[in-house]
Amino acid sequence: MSDAWTWTYADRDGGELRGTAMVTSAFPTQSDAESWLGQSWRELADAGVASVTLLENGEVVYGPMSLSDEL
Repeated sequence: MSDAWTWTYADRDGGELRGTAMVTSAFPTQSDAESWLGQSWRELADAGVASVTLLENGEVVYGPMSLSDEL
């Protein structure tokens, strides 16, 4: 079985989000998934995503992780 790295997306209240900015296809590696997020987090935040969670084959690796750039 090959690894499937995916993101889930949540709003400020923790509710699941889906939309055109949110990639739902799997990435072949954790690095690919994280690189995509590094390039796309601002667009996701603009689309209403407040946090993301990384999954490997459906199991949580880490998250939820905030997309807020506020400290």
